[in-house]
Amino acid sequence: MSDLQKEKEELIEMFGIHFETHHNLPPLGSRILATLILDGCRCGITFEDLVERMSASKSSVSTNLNLLQKLGKITYYTLPGDRKKYFKPAPFSERMGNYMKMLQFEKDIIERMLCYREKNISCREEQINYENVQAYKQHVLEIEILLQKTIEKFKQIEQQKTNTINQNNNNQ
Repeated sequence: MSDLQKEKEELIEMFGIHFETHHNLPPLGSRILATLILDGCRCGITFEDLVERMSASKSSVSTNLNLLQKLGKITYYTLPGDRKKYFKPAPFSERMGNYMKMLQFEKDIIERMLCYREKNISCREEQINYENVQAYKQHVLEIEILLQKTIEKFKQIEQQKTNTINQNNNNQ
């Protein structure tokens, strides 16, 4: 096994553990996503290739691909005259957009909690808790601004890539 192949396998495992631990994805789905991130960004990977690479059953791979699609982590495309699906990681802007949705829901919860706490402060501990929630709200608002900037940057990069591809296709 080459050093590059070994490094790729270690990265897939690291990504897999990360996605399992922090994104609550199943082990196979985590490894599929990691594989697509490392190898599928240019031209995608077919279902059959994923079954072979993962050494897993077709039904297990299919179930995990459906889950990853539902979560907005991956996408696929087809080619005219080719019945195969080519799976790729979803664009960064879309994946970060999912975090933005989660953040918006969290902001709504925080706002409701602040209203509730404000009405029910009856001791010093509740006052401290209210102040902590206010500080957390400020933190979330700052993250939202940073995340929005990051999403815009990803969209610019993705648009440049699309423009380059379209330009290359027009020149052929």
